[in-house]
Amino acid sequence: MKSVKCIFILIVFWQLQTFASNNNLPLGARSAALGGASVTLNDLWSTQNNQAGLARIDTIEIGVYAERKFMLPQLGYNAFSGVLPIKGGTFGLSYSRFGYNKYNENKIGLAFAKKLGENFSAAVQLDYLSKFIGDNYGKSGTIAAEFGVQAKLVKGLFVGAHVFNPTRAKSADYNKEKIPTIIKIGANYVFSDKVFWAVEAEKDINYKPIFKTGIEYRVIPQFYLRAGISTQPTLSSFGFGLRLKQINLDVAATYHQQLGFTPHLGFSYRIK
Repeated sequence: MKSVKCIFILIVFWQLQTFASNNNLPLGARSAALGGASVTLNDLWSTQNNQAGLARIDTIEIGVYAERKFMLPQLGYNAFSGVLPIKGGTFGLSYSRFGYNKYNENKIGLAFAKKLGENFSAAVQLDYLSKFIGDNYGKSGTIAAEFGVQAKLVKGLFVGAHVFNPTRAKSADYNKEKIPTIIKIGANYVFSDKVFWAVEAEKDINYKPIFKTGIEYRVIPQFYLRAGISTQPTLSSFGFGLRLKQINLDVAATYHQQLGFTPHLGFSYRIK
């Protein structure tokens, strides 16, 4: 049974290569419910999804996030994020971990975002990426960078772009293994104060592009419904969000036809 389980996990890891690098998977249950579309959002998890979104956050906020890919504990994805607005911009700090004790990928990021005019923002982030594989391979680490921009083109229409690892940093010297370079471009349109629709394209330069789309509907000021879909592989998603004064709670689930469900849970607290 153990060998069958290990083979299955290896198949799952192969499937995950079509998502992107695990160091750059979208963070947050809100994004997950929107099919992974996140490059135009401005919330706590912009610390990974597109740091330019941090420039529109005006309160201190901290949060935690967890998901279990296809309900497998070996494919756990956990994260922490914090945002600190200051007079000249916004700092963001994030930490994420994918995997389990025999295989894991870790990322620590420090970002700075700034508004460059009323309708435009930009950000940069410096990352430390590390990987651990069993006892023989051990641990390796490297430095990488990422940057992003967001803009409001006309009333209700927002666009965003983000590049992860533009310098093609190496993850290991002995075989010239490189961290993937990933580009995301997207837009969202706000139909009213209750509904917005997001679309996004993501391209790892070594794989086919991924397309994502999602819609969010505010039922009442404290409760949101969300749904989305993405490709490569095809995933459907849905979820909801609660906004209770200083607390945010987001819950989502994504579904793969062969591999099943992935639950997502996010919690954050805003400090006035």
